[in-house]
Amino acid sequence: MDEKDNKPSDVKVKQAEVKTRVDLDKILVEEIGQFGWFQLRTWALAAIAVIFSGFAATEYVFTTARINTRCLIPECESTDQTIEFAPSWILNALPPSGSSFDSCQRFANISGNYFNEICHASLFDSSNVEDCEEYVYENTDTVVYTFGLACQDWQRSFIGTARALGSLACFPITGFVSDRWGRRTALIINTFIGACLGLGRSWTNTYVGFTLLEFLETTLGGGIFSCAYILVMEMVGPRMRVAFGTSMNSFFSVGCVIAGLLAWAFNDWRDFTRALYIPMFIISFSFWFVPESVRWYMSKGRYQESETVLKTAARINGRQLSDKSLEALRESVEEENRNNEMEAENKKKETWLIVQVFRHKPILIRCLVSPVWWITFTIVYYGLSVNAVNISGNRYFNYVAVSAVEIPGYWTSMFLLGIIGRKPVLITAFWVCAACQAAYVFMPDGYYDFSLAVYLIGKFSIAMVSAGLYVYTAELYPTRNRHSLLGYSSMVGRIGSILAPLTPAMGNSTFDELPFVIFGCFALLSGCLVFITPETLGAKFPDTMEEASNIGKKKDGTK
Repeated sequence: MDEKDNKPSDVKVKQAEVKTRVDLDKILVEEIGQFGWFQLRTWALAAIAVIFSGFAATEYVFTTARINTRCLIPECESTDQTIEFAPSWILNALPPSGSSFDSCQRFANISGNYFNEICHASLFDSSNVEDCEEYVYENTDTVVYTFGLACQDWQRSFIGTARALGSLACFPITGFVSDRWGRRTALIINTFIGACLGLGRSWTNTYVGFTLLEFLETTLGGGIFSCAYILVMEMVGPRMRVAFGTSMNSFFSVGCVIAGLLAWAFNDWRDFTRALYIPMFIISFSFWFVPESVRWYMSKGRYQESETVLKTAARINGRQLSDKSLEALRESVEEENRNNEMEAENKKKETWLIVQVFRHKPILIRCLVSPVWWITFTIVYYGLSVNAVNISGNRYFNYVAVSAVEIPGYWTSMFLLGIIGRKPVLITAFWVCAACQAAYVFMPDGYYDFSLAVYLIGKFSIAMVSAGLYVYTAELYPTRNRHSLLGYSSMVGRIGSILAPLTPAMGNSTFDELPFVIFGCFALLSGCLVFITPETLGAKFPDTMEEASNIGKKKDGTK
């Protein structure tokens, strides 16, 4: 009798143990392998996609780059002849500017006499300056020449801002496609549409058309990085996720480096654009060989497809996957889905999130502080990239170096975050970046090598911030609301990426060092604001607002 009574309860206990113990991570660790040939194939193709996203994010830096210009002097030259950009007489007609001459203004004419060979100073009134009527361009490499944007720095810079605005619309669109039709489908759609619109832009002949295509490309095809990132993260085991997340960031920087080298090889903006997007268009079809995310299949109840992928992964990795594990996995997923449905129902009865935030002062403070970090990260990260082509020296070499230095920054941050903590890494990185901006502003002319080194250390530091900010922000908020609050911080942070392309125009209209003053002030402020929030290294992921509020607080004399 006792034996019969105990038997059903034992079975229930064992079933509960199976459901709690068997999940996809457990199967990856114990049976399929956290990283084998199967994951390597997915990771390699995803890396190519991320490199392409680096291409797309970079191209406007070169296609819209500033061209040296000056006024056409009809008293001394004609558009019917070959025009020298800096003839010996040029300072007779143009006001000096630093070590060169003014790009947008000229001295007014006095006599009205025209000479074709020698341009005498007596023809001009050096006390009366007027705007150019026509322009001479040093080269025809960028859209500045094609669309006649000489001295139209705000219009030129707005092209990058239009691209950043497109990314705001991209996230919800890509998220909807990814959740509805799968990560792989979203990746293919983004890559294909991005390639089509980018390639089509190379034949554009109007400023409005070019700017509109930049906006549409990021709106409809700017989700390549996020799709590839999620696909990889959902395919590898838990021990490998941090390293593979860092590798995705690194491949993005590799894409920026390659784009800089291609811009160096193809100076004309149309040739450069085609060199970037034609390979991207062709290889987008290869992503059909990337398997769909198993987690997405399971979330949609498509267990047959998910099990087929898992069996293929085990076979390619040379491992064995038992049917018993697959059955237990299915039961665990179904139980989790039921719990999620119940949680969704309960969430409808919960107090609005904004009310909960105001009820918990520590969470409210974090909601005010974390967006400032994200604005700082985006405006400094993208701002240093955009301005790299305008600093002294070879613009292509500068940009390649500034992009390449991000890679050691990511890996250094990943290494230190788990050793010395989140706060020390972020505070140090923010403040080193701020110090580099101050040093660059006050750097005397003629110290090119030293100024470039300071510039690179600043970019290295903000890359460290980039790697640590996602981790730290996520750890500050409770599980129930983590996605929403992290998304809020990231979305507000897009203000920085919208403003970053405009910083060269700000500097040109005021003083050249203004962008770096802005970057330095933001980085200094953000480093100070990190002191307000608690250290999260070793802390349990909070599940509720109360747990999140108590992170770092002492209990019974210990943390």
